[in-house]
Amino acid sequence: MELTRYSAAPAMIAAVGDYLAAREAEHNLPLGILGTLRDHPEVYPDTPYLASLSDRDTVALLAVRTPPHHLILSEPGGPADRIPEAVATLVDDVRQVTPDLPGVLGPKGTVRPFVTRWSAVTGRPATLLVEERIYRLAAVIQPRPTRGRMRRAEERDRALLSAWITAFDLEALPDDEPRRDVDRMVDRWLGEADRTAWLWEVDGRAVSFAGSGSPTPRGIRIGPVYTPPEDRRQGYASALVAAASQALLDQGRTFCFLFTDLANPTSNHVYQAIGYEPVTDVDQYRLG
Repeated sequence: MELTRYSAAPAMIAAVGDYLAAREAEHNLPLGILGTLRDHPEVYPDTPYLASLSDRDTVALLAVRTPPHHLILSEPGGPADRIPEAVATLVDDVRQVTPDLPGVLGPKGTVRPFVTRWSAVTGRPATLLVEERIYRLAAVIQPRPTRGRMRRAEERDRALLSAWITAFDLEALPDDEPRRDVDRMVDRWLGEADRTAWLWEVDGRAVSFAGSGSPTPRGIRIGPVYTPPEDRRQGYASALVAAASQALLDQGRTFCFLFTDLANPTSNHVYQAIGYEPVTDVDQYRLG
C-alpha cells in the first residue's frame, strides 16, 4: 500500500479529483474543503494534511484535515479487503504528523476500521460523537405554503448571522469540536461569490437562516440551518431550504447536499419531504 502526501490542494485535486467526483455526494465535504484550500487558502492558515493511499495505482482511501479540525476520510476504493492495510498505513503516517489527533469523521466502511486501529496502537479510546446522514437533492418538492419569503442576507444582517451561527454551534456541535471563527464565517457568507446566507423573513422579521457554499464540480452544500426556538415548528426552515435549494439549482447546480444528525428525526423527515434523498451515513469519533 503506497501513501502519497500532497503539499497543496491543487496537487491533490489533480491526482485524485476524479475519484472524489465519481461519488460526488458522498465526497461533498472533502471536495468542498479542497476547493476552499485552492481558492481561499487564507481560510485555513495552518498546514493541512492531504494524503491518498493506493494499491497498484488504484485509490484505496483518501484523507483530508485542516487543523484544528478532525480528520476526514473518503469512501473506500475497490475491494473492502484492502481497507485494513490502507488504514494501518494511514494511522502510522497520521501519528507521525499529529500524535494527538482529536478526532475523525468518515463513512462507516473506513472510519470504524480507522478508530479500531488507532485505539489499538495508541491505547487511546475512541468515542462515537455523532451519527450523520448525507442527503442529495436533484429536484425540489414544494412544501406546504408558509408565511414569509426568502431573501439573501446583507451587511445589515451581520450581527444576526453572528448570533445565530454561535447559537447553532452551541446546540449542534460536539462539546470538544473546535469552535468556529464566527466573524470570519460571516465575512465569507457576505463576501464570497460561491457562498450565500439565506434568510426567511415574515413581516420584515428574519425567522430562519440557511447557508450554502463549498461547491463541488456539479453541486453545492446547504448548511448550517438554524431557526430560533421561539420560531420553530412553523415550517420556516423547510420553506427556506426548499427555496434556497431551488435557487441554487436555477443557478446551474445539478445537486444540493446536506448533512443531518440521525438523532434528530424531525430534520431528517423535513428534508426528505422537500426532495432530499439519503445517500450514505457518516460517523464522527473523538480520539482520546
